[in-house]
Amino acid sequence: MNRLYDSMEPRVIDDGMLKLAVGEQGPQEEAGELAKQEGILFKDVLSLQLDFQNILRIDNLWQFENLRKLQLDNNIIEKIEGLENLTHLVWLDLSFNNIETIEGLDTLVNLEDLSLFNNRISNIDSLDALVKLQVLSLGNNQIDNMMNIIYLRRFRCLRTLSLSGNPISEAEDYKMFICAYLPDLVYLDFRRIDDHTKEVAEAKHHYSIKELKHRENLVQVRLEEEQARREELEKHKTAFVEHLNGSFLFDSMYAEDSEGNKLSSLPGVSELLEAYPSEDKFVIICVNIFEYGLKQQEKRKIELDTFNECVHEAIQENQEQGKRKIAKFEEKHLLSLSAIREELEMPNIEKKILECSTDISELSDALMTLEMQLVEQLEETINMFERNIVDLVGLFIENVQSLMAQCRDLENHHHEKLLEISISTLEKAVKGDLEGDLSEDVRALFVDKDTIVNAVGASHDIHLLKIDNREDELVTRINSWCTRLVDKIHRDEIMRNRKRVKEINLYINHMKNELDSLEYSDILD
Repeated sequence: MNRLYDSMEPRVIDDGMLKLAVGEQGPQEEAGELAKQEGILFKDVLSLQLDFQNILRIDNLWQFENLRKLQLDNNIIEKIEGLENLTHLVWLDLSFNNIETIEGLDTLVNLEDLSLFNNRISNIDSLDALVKLQVLSLGNNQIDNMMNIIYLRRFRCLRTLSLSGNPISEAEDYKMFICAYLPDLVYLDFRRIDDHTKEVAEAKHHYSIKELKHRENLVQVRLEEEQARREELEKHKTAFVEHLNGSFLFDSMYAEDSEGNKLSSLPGVSELLEAYPSEDKFVIICVNIFEYGLKQQEKRKIELDTFNECVHEAIQENQEQGKRKIAKFEEKHLLSLSAIREELEMPNIEKKILECSTDISELSDALMTLEMQLVEQLEETINMFERNIVDLVGLFIENVQSLMAQCRDLENHHHEKLLEISISTLEKAVKGDLEGDLSEDVRALFVDKDTIVNAVGASHDIHLLKIDNREDELVTRINSWCTRLVDKIHRDEIMRNRKRVKEINLYINHMKNELDSLEYSDILD
C-alpha cells in the first residue's frame, strides 16, 4: 500500500525540476521555441505534472499561484505540505505515495477532485475547507472505521467516492452504510449507485439517519447562532462600540478590583451598588453610547457610499468624453493615413504627415486637459468628503466623551458614598458598635483611617481607569480609521491619475510611431 524508495536518490522539488517540467509540458514547435527563449513565468502555468520523480518532499511551489491541476502521484511523499499558495487548485493527485495523515489542504478552497489512492491513511479528516469537493479517491489505504463515512456528510457537492482496498470495504454492510449516510453520492468505487440500492439502504438505516439528522440540525443551529453573533460583533466593532450594549464595562470595573470586592460586604454597600450602575444609570449611559455609535456609523457609511458614487460618475463621464474624442480622431486619422499612402507628390505627403502630427498633438492636449479637469474635480470632491467625514468623527467623539463624563460622575458619586460608609464602619468598629462579623480580609482594611481611605481610593482609581481606557480606545481607533481612510483615498487618486497619464502617453506614442513608420520609399511604391 505504499511506494518504496528505489535506487534513485530521494528528491525535493527544486527550481531545476520545475523549469524542466514546465518546459516539457509547455507549448511545442514554434510556440515552444519562443517560450524557451522568453521563458515561461511559473505564475502563468495552469497545469503541472510531477509524477514518477521520486519526490520525498513537496516544496518551492509558491510561485504557481494560478495553478489549477497538479499531478504528484507515484512519488515517495510522506507529508502533504507546501501547497498553501495554490488557492486556485481544482485537481490534485497525490496517489501512490507514503502519506499517513491528511493535512495541509486548508487553503485549497476551490479543490474539486482529490486523489489519495494507495497511501497509508487511516482516518478521513482535515478536509473541512474543501467545500467544493466532488471527487474523493481514498482506495487502497488503511481506513478501518465506518465512522469516517459520517465525516463526509458535510461535503454537499461530493458525488464520487472510492474506498475499495481499505479494511472497511470488507465489512458486510459497507455499501449499504455508505449509500444510506451519503445519499447524494452517484458513484462508489467506480460504479454507479442505482436507485434501488439507495432505497434499500435508506430503509435499512432509517432510524439511525433520522437521529443523526436531528443532531446535525442542532449543531447547525448552534453554528448559525455563533456566526450571527460574530457578524453582529463585527458590526459593533465597525461602529467602535462593541460590548457597550450591556453591563460589560461596569463588570470589567469590578473584575480586577480586589479592594472593591472586599468592601462590597460592608453593611449598606450592597444597597449602594443596587442604586448605582449595575442595574440602571451606568448601563443606560453605555447603551446610549452604543445606540448612538450605530447611528453614526450608518451616517459615515452613507457619506462614504455617496462619495464613491460621485467619484465613479465623474470618472465614467470623463472617460466617455475621452472615448468620443479618440473615436473622432481615429476616424479622421485613418482617412489621413489612406490619403498619405495614395499621395504621389512629396510636398503633399509632407504636408499631410505634418497635419496628422498636429492632430495627434491636439488629441494629446485634449486628453491631458480632460484628465486635469478630472483631477481638479476629484480633488474638490475628496476635500469636501474629508471635511464631512472629519466633522462626523469629531462630533461622534465629542458626544461619546460627554457621555463617558457622565459615567465618571456616577463613579465619583459612588466613590463618595462608599467612602462615607467605610469611614462610618471604621468609627463603629473602633467603638465596638459594629453589628455582624467581618471577614479577615475586610477586617485587615480597618486598621486605621489611612488604610481604609487608600483601599477605597484604589478601588476608585481602577474604575476610572477602565472608563478612561475604553474612551481612549474608542477615540484612538476611530481617529486611526479616519486617517487611514482619507490617506487611502488620496493615494488611490494619485495612482489613478498616474495610470491614466501613462495610458494617454502610450496611446499617443503608438500613434506617433505608426505615423513615423510611413517610410517615403513604402509610400512611393
